[in-house]
Amino acid sequence: MYSPDRLIILDADGTTVDAFSAINRTFAVHDMDIGDIERFQNRRHIFKYLGGIRELPKNLRKQLKGRRRSAVIETLTQIYREETGLYEGVADTINRLLQVPDIRVGVISRNITNEPEQTLQQLYRRNGVEVDAMDFFVTLPLREEKTPAFRAIRETFAVNPARAFASGDEKRDFLAAVGSGMHPFMVAYGFESLDRLTRKIGIPEELISRHPAEFNRRILHTFDLL
Repeated sequence: MYSPDRLIILDADGTTVDAFSAINRTFAVHDMDIGDIERFQNRRHIFKYLGGIRELPKNLRKQLKGRRRSAVIETLTQIYREETGLYEGVADTINRLLQVPDIRVGVISRNITNEPEQTLQQLYRRNGVEVDAMDFFVTLPLREEKTPAFRAIRETFAVNPARAFASGDEKRDFLAAVGSGMHPFMVAYGFESLDRLTRKIGIPEELISRHPAEFNRRILHTFDLL
């Protein structure tokens, strides 16, 4: 039997968290340059490839040569905890969702910072989100797929898949949502461009928000909160 609850799973980096600004700032501290957001999206996964330095584009690999990767991640962790923001309007949207008793709200994310759960919770809390009111907060290893975690959360709260939603900015997020029977809220301002999401991955354009304001409106409309 299903519960009467609804569910929304929020992604962090590139969907609710302005990860590009954090990465850009981190690289600048270490005298590196990742370019603008368009170049960043075309390179793909630079942030997460810090966990596997051999996969970095050649020019960035050369810049990191001789440096301690851990020092870069330590800087990134500090910037996440002390400086990084959420995209405009996201904190208000999350807090409005948290006020509705029958909506289960939480975060499932892959993140490369040190002690990622603590780091992300501190970031959300500093930006005004009522983190303690969330129903779950899960961080996964970089190489772990989200599908089992999505399914486990949905089953924990006995939510009908037709009343379950998940957000994300990458192909893996879309596949995890669909693979666990959820409706995807995809965005094109994070790690993947609109062109890649639609033409190369095949995600219907109707499922993709092009900017944070559209993302917020889409969620609020879905849950009758506009």
